[in-house]
Parts: sequence; C-alpha cells; structure tokens
Amino acid sequence: MIRMIVTACAAVFLLNISTVAAQQAPAGGEPLDGETLFATTCGWCHADGGREAGKGPKLAASERTDEFIVQRIKHGKEGAMPAFQGTYNDEQIAEILKYIRGLKDDPG
Repeated sequence: MIRMIVTACAAVFLLNISTVAAQQAPAGGEPLDGETLFATTCGWCHADGGREAGKGPKLAASERTDEFIVQRIKHGKEGAMPAFQGTYNDEQIAEILKYIRGLKDDPG
C-alpha cells in the first residue's frame, strides 16, 4: 500500500516537472525570456515581479552579487527557496538574472 502511494506521488511529481519543462521551451526552440521565466516560477514568492518582498525578499536593487543570485537560483535555500538547477539551464538562469538586474522599484 505504501509503495503504491509513493509511486503515485512520484508520478504526479514527474508529470509536474515535465509540464514545467514544456513551458520553458516553446515549439520554435527559443528559450523564454527572463521576465516570463521569473513570472512563472519566482513570482509566486517575490512580489510585484521582484520589486517588493513577499514570501521571498525584494530583488530590485539587490546588493547581492550575480554569483550569489545564480547559486541561490541553482541550489535554493533550505526551508525557504527550492533549487531550480534541474528545472532551468544556465542560459535560462542567466536570463532570470538579467531580468532581476533590470528591475526598477517602480514598474512605470
């Protein structure tokens, strides 16, 4: 019984991961832009497109280094942020970083 539950949970997890992967690369093979990647993943916790703190910190005008941000995206923070190394490739993470660095406090 436990084995069936674990197998079902694993199947749901893999289905969700494949859905996210399909959303990342449109049919033309072009990677999605950083803003779209951010909005579909990071935007759940970093409010107002990263301009305000939400469940996660404000990212606009962050004083963290690019390397720190890339490593945080890849490896997450235990108990606070999931790791996205298996979800996004280096090019996609670079696009997210570019989006974060372009954030202004006021979107207008």
